Amino acid sequence: MTPPGFTGGTLDRADRVRHEPALLAAARRDQRARLLVLHGLDPELDEAGRLVWTGLDAAQGELLFLGFDGEIPRFVSALPAGMTSPPGRSMALFAMLDRFDQADAALYAAARSLVDWHARHGFCAVCAAPTAIFRAGWGRQCPNCHAEHFPRVDPVVIMIAEHHGRALLGRQPAWPKGRYSALAGFLEAGESIEEAVRREIQEEAGVRVGAVRYVASQPWPFPSSLMIACIGEALDDALTIDVHELEDARWYSREDVLAALAGDPRARFIAPPSYAIAHTLLQAWAAGR
Repeated sequence: MTPPGFTGGTLDRADRVRHEPALLAAARRDQRARLLVLHGLDPELDEAGRLVWTGLDAAQGELLFLGFDGEIPRFVSALPAGMTSPPGRSMALFAMLDRFDQADAALYAAARSLVDWHARHGFCAVCAAPTAIFRAGWGRQCPNCHAEHFPRVDPVVIMIAEHHGRALLGRQPAWPKGRYSALAGFLEAGESIEEAVRREIQEEAGVRVGAVRYVASQPWPFPSSLMIACIGEALDDALTIDVHELEDARWYSREDVLAALAGDPRARFIAPPSYAIAHTLLQAWAAGR
């Protein structure tokens, strides 16, 4: 089974450094310390598909501490004051997503989400005063009301409903022609993972689901989600599609799914890309896991 993209990170996040100014200062003075090269929120890759790093003196915004790669301190720069996060994902980034080294992809996911969070949370949610970076970049503090704010992760369920050896997949109109994938949606307040899976499938496709089993998870840094992949046992197969959420939804057999995963030109649909957890989820379902 293909590991989900943006997982497999090996960086020591070194939480101790976030709480000790002296340790952070030592990491910043270390001649081996490196800064991740970003253009806005997009990384730069070398010819081998690895992330490009430079010296800390190239930082244009405040330094955010990522952790240690072995003994090497790794940093990323916050966006310069007044610069907002670019909306969405650039075409340049789309071209890189299937080239990433696995460990690099995980590191980039953390860096991108952190930089984006700072760019979007410059003011206190309690009193609206400007906030300042603290804890080595892993928080913002309000000098007015003293509230502390930390990077948030938005949980998203992504799931397949199965019914008598078939998997329910849907598509959105913005996707490439012929692509079908797992359904997905954000968890709501006061809701368990299993409840969210049942609700989303019924809302989007009109299918009632009973038992739900967890498969895998994936950080998704656009901007900062945690994808929670599940398989739900459908109690029926009648579809009532919510056209505000989906363009289409269909039931596919294991043979259909295996053909799509293999890239067979005769397949009934195009599978999601390998870096997406939906690809891992389809592999798990097709293997009967």
